[in-house]
Amino acid sequence: MSDFDSNPFADPDFSNPFQDPSVTQVRQAAPPGLEEYNPFTDAKPAPAGMAPKTAAPTMNTQPAIMKPTEEPPAYSQPQAQEQTRAAAELLKRQEELERKAAELDRREREMQSLSASGGRKNNWPPLPEKFPVGPCFYHDITVDIPVEFQKTVKIMYYLWMFHTGTLLANMVGCLAWFCVDAGRGVDFGLSILWFMLFTPCSFVCWYRPLYGAFRSDSSFRFFVFFFVYICQFGIYVLQCIGITGWGACGWISALTGLNRSIPVGIIMILIAALFTALAVMSLIMFKKVHAMYRTTGASFEKAQQEFATGVMSNKTVQTAAANAASRAAQGTFKEQI
Repeated sequence: MSDFDSNPFADPDFSNPFQDPSVTQVRQAAPPGLEEYNPFTDAKPAPAGMAPKTAAPTMNTQPAIMKPTEEPPAYSQPQAQEQTRAAAELLKRQEELERKAAELDRREREMQSLSASGGRKNNWPPLPEKFPVGPCFYHDITVDIPVEFQKTVKIMYYLWMFHTGTLLANMVGCLAWFCVDAGRGVDFGLSILWFMLFTPCSFVCWYRPLYGAFRSDSSFRFFVFFFVYICQFGIYVLQCIGITGWGACGWISALTGLNRSIPVGIIMILIAALFTALAVMSLIMFKKVHAMYRTTGASFEKAQQEFATGVMSNKTVQTAAANAASRAAQGTFKEQI
């Protein structure tokens, strides 16, 4: 069709754009070898006069992997220590719970055995069976006292035993002082009195109230313990000072006895050190018991209620109240007549 559309009379070079003078001039000025350049061939570029050649693209057969923009944090030593500490804490709590469960199970079996045998029997003080006087109290910390308070009650029991041993040593020291100084008979006599008086009274007046307070969570017993123990601490301070003529081998008495006899003075100095340690330990345990008392929920109002309930439940008080009421009723009836 192009043959029919063309003008047979026209110049054949007129419609050819490559015959334009500007184009032919550029073609003539081109460097040698450019006319042989083919951009669609795979040959690599060649030196002048040679056609450039391009390399074939290489195919990557490995799968595409995306690289993270941020590296994960390194496993540091503190994190390992923290995890180890947490695991140890969990194991410790589990062991504590198992121990408490075993303790509760043992206490339950103990109570069942006691109820099957007819009730609890007094076991303190531990006296021989053939002794004419039997035990006066039932004392078993592992049975009566909750697990979280057992350690404190045991320490207080050992402190009472230390108190008893110190009074016995004080009696021996006053005896040695009396042996080197005949004018110290009053101190020796008072030391015997303090040993015989303070040993049972301390057990009944402050240790048993503390034992009962932790056993039954009694606010009234806690207040009895605090009042008596403060007085006991004051006595420890006086015995530690050791005023002459008061029956205590304190520091003043020890220095006085040291002037008479060096061996006796050394014994008395050791006893004065025991009284000092006893006073310090008593103060520490007083603060500890008071801190535990605040966690039990005890209060002065509860102590008043327990006291009123205990007084009104006493049979002697009930009998006296009934007699007083009957007498008042008889008096009123006589007045009416």
